[in-house]
Amino acid sequence: MMSVNNLTSFLAIDLGASSGRAILGTVENNRLELQEISRFPNPIIEVNGRLYWDLLHLYQQIIGALQEVKSQKVPVASIGIDTWGVDFVCFGADGEPLRMPYSYRDPRTFGAPDRFFTKMSKEELYRKTGIQIMNFNTLFQLDTLLSDRSSIYPAIDKILFMPDALSYLLTGEMVTEYTIASTSQMLNPSTKQFDESLLQLLQLDQSNFGKQLLPGEKIGNISPSVQRLTGLQELSVIAVAGHDTASAVLATPAKDEHFAYLSSGTWSLMGIESEQPVINDDTFALNFTNEGGVDGSIRLLKNICGMWLIEQCKKEWEEEQPVSYPDIVAAAEQAAPFQIFINPDSPCFAAPGSMVTAIQTYCKATEQRIPQTMGEIARCIYESLAFRYRQVLANLQKLATFPINTLHIIGGGAQNKLLNSFTASAIGKPVIAGPSEATAMGNILLQAKAAGIVQSKQEMRQIVRNSLELDTFEPTESTLWDSHYEDYLHVYKEI
Repeated sequence: MMSVNNLTSFLAIDLGASSGRAILGTVENNRLELQEISRFPNPIIEVNGRLYWDLLHLYQQIIGALQEVKSQKVPVASIGIDTWGVDFVCFGADGEPLRMPYSYRDPRTFGAPDRFFTKMSKEELYRKTGIQIMNFNTLFQLDTLLSDRSSIYPAIDKILFMPDALSYLLTGEMVTEYTIASTSQMLNPSTKQFDESLLQLLQLDQSNFGKQLLPGEKIGNISPSVQRLTGLQELSVIAVAGHDTASAVLATPAKDEHFAYLSSGTWSLMGIESEQPVINDDTFALNFTNEGGVDGSIRLLKNICGMWLIEQCKKEWEEEQPVSYPDIVAAAEQAAPFQIFINPDSPCFAAPGSMVTAIQTYCKATEQRIPQTMGEIARCIYESLAFRYRQVLANLQKLATFPINTLHIIGGGAQNKLLNSFTASAIGKPVIAGPSEATAMGNILLQAKAAGIVQSKQEMRQIVRNSLELDTFEPTESTLWDSHYEDYLHVYKEI
């Protein structure tokens, strides 16, 4: 990446479900220049069978990034934080966190939706929120705490989503940013406010949340203690699109509206932009979600299991010898094509003790050949993801009011040329890959908008296009992929 010059810069803290990064950005001559300050792990911590995030570790990494910025003597106007969705921190009346936040992968919410549906039907819940039913949604996490008679529940004063909680640690200001709140399954997508009937079922009310802000609004300045720790003064903290996917979609380098996006990382999120919520019998049956965008738009999308499958297998393979992601791709390229498939979204892959064993067990249960080598397993994952993308894109086209001509792949997964090529052939449409740092770019561009440097979404996307070379993948083997799609669908329906 290019180095940042002496112009005023913006610091993006982009936290994913496995790692985080701090990236400086400067907008000059309609281009965005980036400099990576740090990368760090964001491990899930297991304690007595419960899975947590280490809030203070993340805070310390942010402080470290700010200290590095100070040491480089880079003028920084503001900082913005984005994270994955749904997870939250509970605070007491004294402003202290009551417990380290649970990870959405914690098994305590398995079966939680069915329990909640005894209070409100699935259909009514979807009509109210337009959010995909997933066991780890904030609504179900909170209902589980209530049902389990959690010791902290009666003491909850404020509930802050992860980016808002970290911004609070920097500023002392408690807010609720709109896009991250929209992932909770508690927000009405039309009014953009929490649904009172849902809060009542959780024995909560509006006072249990911070003041709601829209992307681009200022939260506050860093606190005196943060100033002392970092040596920085009067640094603004901006409420960017707190949900990382919302920030990434903002940085999609599309030239027109006839596109779908695939935010590819630990999770894959495929969707389109819509001016209004799309909540009907079809979206309910297909379990599509309506989440908030940065400009009042709705991100109509589907969550798909993404690089989680590869990430978990990689950890196991590394127990025997060092393995890089290029090693995995190279092994997949050498493996025989179209031999075995899985449903990437099968519950058995959510949090298995061994991902390799889970895939082998799935293949045995579906009467397929059991993969043994790294290449066979990786090829199975990549081909199955490409077919899953085809499946979801076909459903999106049924819901869209415009033809989808192109798929933009953004995020870390955009660097996987093999999967991008597979996807183009599977969907029969061009795939445009990049930027890999879409989330950080969207985060920075919103800070630039707050500073008055850029104005519209179209201007921001033009800046992204000006700032990097994009890779285009044309479908080359669509007929071959078409011939195996039914094989995938057969296996998909089995489990």
